Amino acid sequence: MYILEQLARLLDRPFFPWKNVLVGFSLGQFILENILSFRQYKVLQRTKPPQVLKDEVSQKVYDQSQSYGRAKAKFGFISGLYGQIQNLAFVYGDVLPKVWGLSGFLLAQYFPSWLQGEITQTLFFLFGFNIISLVLSLPVTYYNTFVLEEKFGFNKQTMKLWVTDMIKGQVLSIALGTPIISAVLKIIQKTGNSFFYYLWLFGIFIQVFAITIYPIAILPLFNKLSPLEPGVLKTSVESLAKKLNFPLQELHVIDGSKRSAHSNAYFFGLPWKKHIVIYDTLIEKSEPEEVVAVLSHELGHWSLSHTTKLFGIAQSHMFYIFALFSAFLNNQSLYHSFGFVNEQPIMVAFILFSDALAPMDAVVKLLMNILSRKFEFEADAFAVKQGYSKELASSLIKLQIQNLSTMEADWMYASYHYSHPILSERLKALGWKGGKVTDRKAEDSDKPVKAADREL
Repeated sequence: MYILEQLARLLDRPFFPWKNVLVGFSLGQFILENILSFRQYKVLQRTKPPQVLKDEVSQKVYDQSQSYGRAKAKFGFISGLYGQIQNLAFVYGDVLPKVWGLSGFLLAQYFPSWLQGEITQTLFFLFGFNIISLVLSLPVTYYNTFVLEEKFGFNKQTMKLWVTDMIKGQVLSIALGTPIISAVLKIIQKTGNSFFYYLWLFGIFIQVFAITIYPIAILPLFNKLSPLEPGVLKTSVESLAKKLNFPLQELHVIDGSKRSAHSNAYFFGLPWKKHIVIYDTLIEKSEPEEVVAVLSHELGHWSLSHTTKLFGIAQSHMFYIFALFSAFLNNQSLYHSFGFVNEQPIMVAFILFSDALAPMDAVVKLLMNILSRKFEFEADAFAVKQGYSKELASSLIKLQIQNLSTMEADWMYASYHYSHPILSERLKALGWKGGKVTDRKAEDSDKPVKAADREL
């Protein structure tokens, strides 16, 4: 507590240019990420597959993958620049205090006095801010879904589904966000300078609650989960789970194909009751033993306690964030710099505090990616021990082809952005010596591209 109090005094200096500092952080991160993207773009201009994939990936598929990567890189630059322009407009146009003031005005004009107060005004403020952000993001999300992903054959959404998903997301954010945000603000108001202890405990409760409620009430709003039909795949997965003492409750197939042609598999649930979810696209494009190999990798994360370790790290990080926030909460110079002279809204402080953490977040992201890649290699090694070396290599190559994933990466770009090793690194660690294992259907189907020979 003493250290946090001293830090609060150090940071709260009259006339400190918080606005320029936070904008500087944002621009610095934008410049860094674009330098890295430029390095990666040069890799995406290569014309020959990496040596380890030369017998597995046709020139056509490699060209499509490179084209897809370049298209995403260009789009990333444009969308990032668009976001920076928005940020500058919000900061120097004093959008935060204006939206906060408008929220208070509407509350005072149209609602009874017993409903007025910081919590209600914060909810109005966040609702208004969210609507502004949603409207501004529409061109970016539309282009990404219906132009970029459509061009390369991955988008399966209709306009109706896209709009419906957006509406459901907004309704869900209000339904869940209202009680959670109200509780957060009430905790901070009632517990004084030691609020971060209680907020941290509340955060853990919310995470456990989300794990419980997500498959029951949230996931069915967007996707359909169906039981995996009896057969070789189901029998093999159940045998693997039994062998590893994995507390498998149910096996599901998710209709991911109604939105995207990308494929995946994952598990979720409480420690004593787990559910495995397999994308229908993965089942469609892979042999049963390859799907089992992918799941042996995923269950390797569980068996090696990676999920537990990451959960523990997440809790430590959350506690550190809340504790550090306590040093910013009453920072008058921060409020004044952003146009809040007479009021000090808690949520506004947290928004600005999040921006101030940008440099530290970049470091945390880098360290977490290093750890995540280590865990991925360990999970691959676990799958090899289960006897799935060839099948895992085959599935990784097929997934690479089906998803048109980037096949090579600049080391600096990968260190900053990638939570998984690139395919060539994983194949090398698996001891892959080459050999034709892929199905040409995966390469020559009409899924990957509709006009991929053209670049954006």
